[in-house]
Amino acid sequence: MTAATHSPLFPQVPAVPDSADAVLEGLDPEQREVATALRGPVCVLAGAGTGKTRAITHRIAYGVRSGILQPASVLAVTFTNRAAGEMRGRLRQLGAQGVQARTFHSAALRQLQYFWPKAVGGSLPRLVDRKIQLVADAAAGLGTRLDRGELRDVTGEIEWCKVTQTIPADYPYAAAKAGREAPRDPTEIAHLYAAYEDLKRDRAVIDFEDVLLLTVAVLQDRQDIAEQVRAQYQHFVVDEYQDVSPLQQRLLDLWLGDRDDLCVVGDASQTIYSFTGATPDHLLDFRARHPGATVVKLVRDYRSTPQVVRLANGLLAQAHGRAADHRLELVSQRPSGPEPGYTEYTDEPVEAEGAARRIRELIDAGVPAAEIAVLFRTNSQSETYEQALADAGVPYQLRGAERFFDRPEVRKAGLALRGAARFGGNDSRLDDVVDLPSQVRAVLSGEGGWTTQPPAGSGAVRERWESLTALVNLAQDLAAARPGATLADFVAELDERAAAQHAPTVQGVTLASLHAAKGLEWDAVFLVGVAEGMLPITYARTDEQIEEERRLLYVGVTRARERLHVSWSLSRSPGGRHNRRPSRFLDGLRPGTTPTVGRSAGSVGGVERGIRGGADATAVPRRAQRSPARCRVCGRTLTDAGEMKLMRCEDCPSDMDEGLYERLREWRAVQAANSGQPDFCVFTDRTLMAIAENRPDSPAELSRIPGVLSRKLRSYGAEVLAICAGQELDGEIAED
Repeated sequence: MTAATHSPLFPQVPAVPDSADAVLEGLDPEQREVATALRGPVCVLAGAGTGKTRAITHRIAYGVRSGILQPASVLAVTFTNRAAGEMRGRLRQLGAQGVQARTFHSAALRQLQYFWPKAVGGSLPRLVDRKIQLVADAAAGLGTRLDRGELRDVTGEIEWCKVTQTIPADYPYAAAKAGREAPRDPTEIAHLYAAYEDLKRDRAVIDFEDVLLLTVAVLQDRQDIAEQVRAQYQHFVVDEYQDVSPLQQRLLDLWLGDRDDLCVVGDASQTIYSFTGATPDHLLDFRARHPGATVVKLVRDYRSTPQVVRLANGLLAQAHGRAADHRLELVSQRPSGPEPGYTEYTDEPVEAEGAARRIRELIDAGVPAAEIAVLFRTNSQSETYEQALADAGVPYQLRGAERFFDRPEVRKAGLALRGAARFGGNDSRLDDVVDLPSQVRAVLSGEGGWTTQPPAGSGAVRERWESLTALVNLAQDLAAARPGATLADFVAELDERAAAQHAPTVQGVTLASLHAAKGLEWDAVFLVGVAEGMLPITYARTDEQIEEERRLLYVGVTRARERLHVSWSLSRSPGGRHNRRPSRFLDGLRPGTTPTVGRSAGSVGGVERGIRGGADATAVPRRAQRSPARCRVCGRTLTDAGEMKLMRCEDCPSDMDEGLYERLREWRAVQAANSGQPDFCVFTDRTLMAIAENRPDSPAELSRIPGVLSRKLRSYGAEVLAICAGQELDGEIAED
């Protein structure tokens, strides 16, 4: 399981590029456009698996290495500590040290801590990690009894209010307008919200959302402080921009002031957190807010096979609403793989057993357990799959539950390892072990009760064992990457990872909700429980809610690199009525169902440049899109990169002029020899085949063939058209 790339835990660090131009090597044309668009507003619309993190980190690194951007003046903002840590690591590898990569909350908290004495006086109030106990105390103060579920839901409503900047008195109206299903009477929740805020003030504490609210207040009220912040940070990059809340957007606007050196990256089709206040409107309205913006669309999917991509595109082709109008049509860059599988089961336990059996077969065939995931709509579905995997002898890990370094067994193990590192010479358990992995195993066996064999069954005991095993594996990887590493080095590694919430990989199949799976990927993904009432979930009633459920399934599909299996059950429990049906989202996509009328193809890759300055500066520039990629023989939407070049399906009949193709190959060989580069750097075989099939007779027709970029059209266009026209080249045609 990786966030963006398939890599070992301690990978070999690549050499730092020796120049700014070297930073651009290996980028595809659209990624290169992102990397070199360093001024003014830039909007990157990046589909799943298209290398958005690669594009924006290379953009920052290229700007720094070329001297256009000063490292300390750049603030890159993302949504998780892990993503921020990964971004910092990539920037270091590209030679762009000194760039700040943080979450919104981390960046705001740093500023708040620094400016609080000057703006308010005294020390910043204590930050509470979890507000649920405060909500419980506020409810008790009002004489209101909340069960565990209501307590969680009311806490969620308070968080939504704060990120949407809704005050307690306005909650009933705002909730009704947003179509929220309040867990209690809206007026009662408003009173609970107000009591919660009073209790925080009485106890002199602040919560997570207060960090943003207070930072916004300081920057709004103190112009001198706002100017000081703007003097330091002059260039901003925001990842996952479709998940920005109104409060985060307000903070970003205050950081920017009247400047426009902003690059945002996002995909409206992956908006799945609207219940937290996130909205894609800021991404979709970016061109309206910044008419001069450059828009780059990344659609080359490097993650998934053409078969997985075809299903993902099919899901969005049936979507409706504003996000659907801006969807991206992905184009797989990977070799062909197996078709997605679809299985119907009688009930949920049988479905779980079926998934566990298939997973066991994959593991026996050599697929690492850590490269397999089971994804479901709600966390309540997890228990059935935990038991099924345990019965099949398959190790697993739960994602989205308690954070790894907060688990009691991990904290206890950390204390034991720290003590052994400090006083290990007096520990009899370490007398006969010298290498790091053996030392860690000895300490965890003594203090944590770790064993070499997993315990029988599932649940807390199994999860505890998996946590300790992850520490043992981490020690083995560290020793392999750094021969001679000591127990003290291992403890330092754990401390660094804990600070960044960078948990080690647990060597087991991942069980996760679809929401928790966002941003991750696996070789094999099992999407389970894909039935009406679960996906879309029962309480999704409005058109907007239904479409978000569709996007949630889309996110699940695009987590798979090679293998994807979709399943559902006809009843919940054995012997129950078979009253369930497969999700409506699969209609027309799974075998045996009637295709629905699809929408026109989504946006293809490319660049749209805005208008800067002049009388027409406020006009929205014309869209610069290519025609939808459809087979010119059968009309099917194309997703494979090779088929895109030919503009036809691989198995559709070809009308290629064989003689013309051979003449083009001979010409290409001469061009390549003259320039000292490989043949494919002039034109690939697929591009020559496409030319021989289309036989263009004008520069406009030639430019419409994928692979004939503007630079190549200028360099080779005249000669290619002459060859297509049957002319003999006499060497007088202008060369590059």
